[in-house]
Amino acid sequence: MTAVVTPAGAVSHKAVDWHAIDWHQAHRIGRRLQARIVKAVQEDRWGKVHALQHLLTHSLSGKVLAVKRVTENPGKRTPGVDGDIWDNPTKKTAAIGRLHQRGYHPLPLRRVWIPKSHSSTLRPLSIPCMRDRAMQALYLLALDPIAETTADRHSYGFRSERCTADALEQCRIVLSRKISAPWILEGDIQACFEKISHEWLLANVPMDRRILRQWLQAGFIEKQRWHPTDDGTPQGGPISPVLMNLTLEGLQTSLQARFRRTKARNGMVNMVRWADDFIITGRSKDLLEHEVKPLVETYLRERGLTLSPEKTHITHIDEGFDFLGQHLRKYGGTYLAQPAKKNVTAFLENVRAIIKSNKQATAGHLILRLNPVIRGWAQYHRHSASKRTFDKVDSAIFEALWRWAKRRHPTKPPGWVKRKYFRSMENRHWVFHGDVVDAQGERKDYYLFKAAKMPIKRYTKLKADANPYDPSWETYF
Repeated sequence: MTAVVTPAGAVSHKAVDWHAIDWHQAHRIGRRLQARIVKAVQEDRWGKVHALQHLLTHSLSGKVLAVKRVTENPGKRTPGVDGDIWDNPTKKTAAIGRLHQRGYHPLPLRRVWIPKSHSSTLRPLSIPCMRDRAMQALYLLALDPIAETTADRHSYGFRSERCTADALEQCRIVLSRKISAPWILEGDIQACFEKISHEWLLANVPMDRRILRQWLQAGFIEKQRWHPTDDGTPQGGPISPVLMNLTLEGLQTSLQARFRRTKARNGMVNMVRWADDFIITGRSKDLLEHEVKPLVETYLRERGLTLSPEKTHITHIDEGFDFLGQHLRKYGGTYLAQPAKKNVTAFLENVRAIIKSNKQATAGHLILRLNPVIRGWAQYHRHSASKRTFDKVDSAIFEALWRWAKRRHPTKPPGWVKRKYFRSMENRHWVFHGDVVDAQGERKDYYLFKAAKMPIKRYTKLKADANPYDPSWETYF
């Protein structure tokens, strides 16, 4: 089947290939329908919301955008249980015609296990087949505008235009002042994605319940056996993060309603959430232990969730705590955010692993492998007090590279090794360098990126009420 995008967003059966689709028109129609959904939610007109969702999920514009998303993201070459991938224009064009709701039944998911970050344990990842991925991406187009409009003001994980820097900057805002709350409840939800109640999702998520129920109950295949899914929304599908956010939205509002800021009762309760990790500040440890924490547990219990006993703590700001890869603490009343020790250790282990796995590579090719890793890590931490940490990291990387260079030339003296692999430039000494011959046969010199060269700059946080789907915020974005 082939089709073109019409101004109304409906399907036209005029033949056209994948490359002939008017993508500008498709994006324009999709954005217009999403903006109308936002307006209907703001006006509390849920009948109109459902009608607009139906229009978007049945439109050709939505379908071509859904297929485009799942065939251009990093998982485009990862098949589901059917082993099929859409890797050419013919398959992509045919896929558009397969995204219809009548008679739709999802296949079971393919279960794989991947290591958790900074941990030796594994977590499950459930991979839908390409058609189910595209259907989830299609309904995500209609669900995400609602999630953005109703989201808690200081929820940042899995949201459009927001990043960890926004969450960390909000932490600075609520913790850095002299009158800020000194106690922090560090919260972590146990197996959040795997434990969300299906009954709660079906009763509260504003989308086609028949389609949602099929996704939730599709089950998964592991070691050639089918297993049922009685709880949770499996990680791996495009729509799972939004379902998780919809489950947790309203927690900040509940806290604000309970702990209103009045002269008689000012608990200084503030919440910052990134996905299923969050912090809640409080005036005292007793307030967090006996009032805030029970409220959170009751809220989560209604959704089939519980706090992780191992990862949920109450900490004083003078002792400090780790959040999103950084260590937040006050030293003599001065707030300071630095790269967390665990984060630095994991980064250096990754760098050393790259160096060890490239024993036979040239210096130039090794630099091409290392530079994106070092630059990306430094960019992540450039908004905190990281200068000293950057210097220490550069020293550790130099030591690893010196061992790598010495190992390659065990009979050569240190001076020879230095002249071959290190140079002085721009008032810097011992700069690791190498050359690479490109496809045109030209030899180019490359230099190792120094983390200390990354400038430290304060981050400007996105406004809490900013909505990328709301036309009134278009100029802001």
